[in-house]
Amino acid sequence: MNGTSVARSRLAVLLLVTALAACSTKSKQTQVGGFGSSLIGGIFDPSPTPTFSLVAAPNVISTSDGDSMFMWLYGTTAATVQYPGPTLIVNQGAVVTISLSNTLPVATSLVFPGHSVTATGGAGSAPGLLTQEVLPSAGGSVSYRFTADHPGTYMYHSGTRPDLQVEMGLVGAIIVRPTTFSEATPCTPTTTACRKAYGDVSTAYDREYLFFLSDADPVLHTQVAFASADEIAAGFPSVDTTTRHATDWFINGRNFPDTMTDAGVAWFPTQPYNAFPRMHPGERILMRMVGAGQDLHPFHTHGQNHLVIARDGRLLSTNVLSLPDPAPDLAVSDYTTTSVPGETVDAIWGPWTGARLGWDVYGTAQINPHTCTPDATGFDPTTHEYCADHYKPIPVTLPQEAYLTFGPMYGGTPYVGVPATLPPLNPDGTVHVQQNPQAGLSFMWHSHSERELTTNDIFIGGMATMALILPMDVQIP
Repeated sequence: MNGTSVARSRLAVLLLVTALAACSTKSKQTQVGGFGSSLIGGIFDPSPTPTFSLVAAPNVISTSDGDSMFMWLYGTTAATVQYPGPTLIVNQGAVVTISLSNTLPVATSLVFPGHSVTATGGAGSAPGLLTQEVLPSAGGSVSYRFTADHPGTYMYHSGTRPDLQVEMGLVGAIIVRPTTFSEATPCTPTTTACRKAYGDVSTAYDREYLFFLSDADPVLHTQVAFASADEIAAGFPSVDTTTRHATDWFINGRNFPDTMTDAGVAWFPTQPYNAFPRMHPGERILMRMVGAGQDLHPFHTHGQNHLVIARDGRLLSTNVLSLPDPAPDLAVSDYTTTSVPGETVDAIWGPWTGARLGWDVYGTAQINPHTCTPDATGFDPTTHEYCADHYKPIPVTLPQEAYLTFGPMYGGTPYVGVPATLPPLNPDGTVHVQQNPQAGLSFMWHSHSERELTTNDIFIGGMATMALILPMDVQIP
């Protein structure tokens, strides 16, 4: 190991210890969703005038190749910065104020694409190229104010040399809920206030998940971490982002398989958000995709197509005069959606039912006896099974268990809700422990760019996660 590597490792350890010490503080933030709710994790202020305080500070994140990366991050305090920055959640029509302070060695700022912003700052701030900036180590702050006129998914990021500062991690998401939103009320054709992404009931969903897609070049992060005092004072002129070559790809600040680890665990103190979509058959999943990096990312959902209903917080509709939220009649059904840098995309995946596969996804009569009572559409309204396929066996001969390799997302059978014994036996004769005890059916959701399924050239990793279809009687965390 060379001297630079040793120094980098020591720096990473020091910052990681600091972050771990602050982990108990981070857990006290106001978090909603992502921890046993149908909603996304974040900081929610439901008031008409929500106020958020953010600080920019250095820290490190962990990557799934066993390395760490020096970052500049947003948080509610310098000790609780995170990647991505806190997801800020407000209601439509709210007058939002976000104040930013700065502990970085360079000036920084905030911009909010899709919103008309007023920025004010006193001592310790100065006008920048795009907006008012907070100067380094001056104890100042800048307040940014805008009205959240339109519901949808948005992002925020540094407006000061964004080619470097967004690369370093100064980026986050904003969610604006429609005025007619109610988490507790499922939508029907005649419901006004219910769980939906936009004002129209056609955007109704059962669960929502954030897919914050970003990328990084660890070489640039190392250059910033070990820059000289003169280099820092000059604003890092030798850090040439035109030579940038990303080798790390993230969903919600983590690489696969860490994307599936629980949200808020202690060993990811600066990466609190996971990306593990779970649902029951028949549910509609709202995917909030954010192109937060500098590359295009083709995000691919196995299992079935998703319906793209909005881009950049605006419904895909020709009926634009029917404000505030016309139905998304220009929605696009696809299995891969590419978000360009700075763009957000809202899509509905589901409802998944396994209909017309020609075999019963719930199992045959021999292993999972149950009834299927169809409604007018041919589905059982309780299990969402397509009754025409009831008790039809899989039309292939399955291999013997001795010839199978059992991965962590396999429940022992190909059927939803039917766990089975997982061979092989342990040396003491006991049955090997299942890693999918809920007997769900899994689909990989990932970038369709093959290189983005690695973490710094280590396969498998990068921009990937698993989506899990769970039986109706399984409670989804």
